[in-house]
Amino acid sequence: MESPFRPDILKGKVALLTGGGSGIGYEISRQLGKHGAFIAIMGRRKNVLDSAVSSLRSFGISAIGLEGDVRKRDDAVRVLESTIKHLGRLDILVNAAAGNFLVPAEDLSPNGFRTVMDIDSVGTFTMCHEALKYLKKGGPGKGPSSGGLIINISATLHYTATWYQIHVSAAKAAVDSITRSLALEWGTDYDIRVNGIAPGPIEDTAGVSKLVSEVRSNAEEQEPLFKFGEKWDIAMAALYLASDAGKYINGTTMVVDGGLWLSKPRHLPKEAVKQLSRAVERRSRDAPVGVPKSKL
Repeated sequence: MESPFRPDILKGKVALLTGGGSGIGYEISRQLGKHGAFIAIMGRRKNVLDSAVSSLRSFGISAIGLEGDVRKRDDAVRVLESTIKHLGRLDILVNAAAGNFLVPAEDLSPNGFRTVMDIDSVGTFTMCHEALKYLKKGGPGKGPSSGGLIINISATLHYTATWYQIHVSAAKAAVDSITRSLALEWGTDYDIRVNGIAPGPIEDTAGVSKLVSEVRSNAEEQEPLFKFGEKWDIAMAALYLASDAGKYINGTTMVVDGGLWLSKPRHLPKEAVKQLSRAVERRSRDAPVGVPKSKL
């Protein structure tokens, strides 16, 4: 799809993306790059990084790949130093690295729980913490766009509760809290904006193929308007936050799911609800004056 943004809105900016070699992370990398940013992507698998960098360069994007695990502080330090060495600065950090799998809580080992927490929440904090010295270009009173930007990729799982996702729900709740706390402290002290994006189910991603493909038909039966989003939708949200259009947004996690997290199956058909509503209105209209409506 064609972007609604000017192709030069991020001209000269440098963005580092964890998990930027595949899925949603790659599409954010591609769109930031297509709009003028220099791109560094961080990941654990060299073959994925090499393929992603080659693909990005085919679009005319200046990109490098850096091997590293967000769970390891030494890797975070090294990748950030390499980003500065090769690209000269850091303006945008996108934390998109994540781990997930379906498992009933009773079958989830503490080690499995800890692994997802380490990748999603501890990894997000580690990258933010080590990137701070490169992102804090401004200071109090320097204006909302003088510092850098952090975007943390979250989810909507924990807004209510999601079956067999206790580990990821806990991790993403922590990510949202990290986003708000850093936005408060670093927005005040260094003019660094910290925001999040909470995607719904997105087509052609590992999350959909592993987690929801089996229940898609049931969801569509229960919710006629149920539909999956596209990676492009999440990338456009990231572009908005990274552009001057989002310069006054801080501490917010933007939900990009078409309102899906609000939905639930109807317990009554619409026509039955209409009939009940008309009956209540008729009784209210015909009630004797002075009779409290609570008695109807």
